Amino acid sequence: MQNDTLDITLLGKAYSVACRPEDKDALLAAVSYLDEKLNSLAIKTGSSGEKLAVMTALNIAHEFLQFQRSGGFDMQAVKRRIGLVNARLDGVLAQQEKLF
Repeated sequence: MQNDTLDITLLGKAYSVACRPEDKDALLAAVSYLDEKLNSLAIKTGSSGEKLAVMTALNIAHEFLQFQRSGGFDMQAVKRRIGLVNARLDGVLAQQEKLF
């Protein structure tokens, strides 16, 4: 299977990520969700950079665990989503490392 490159934006910063064509819609949904969470938490806390990324990841993990405990979810879809979030966080953190 061939991966395409998809240009995304998180917190106003552009990133290029590998994405299989059949995963494009799901990835764009994950990007939208993550960007909304990042922006919301940035406004609420005034945080930025690595701290914001970690706090957002923690909040998303908390939501996931609450959802998991309530039952009924597609484990494969969840694993893909976590993988996508981890990839985005790696990209954000890599950008932050360049600043130091």
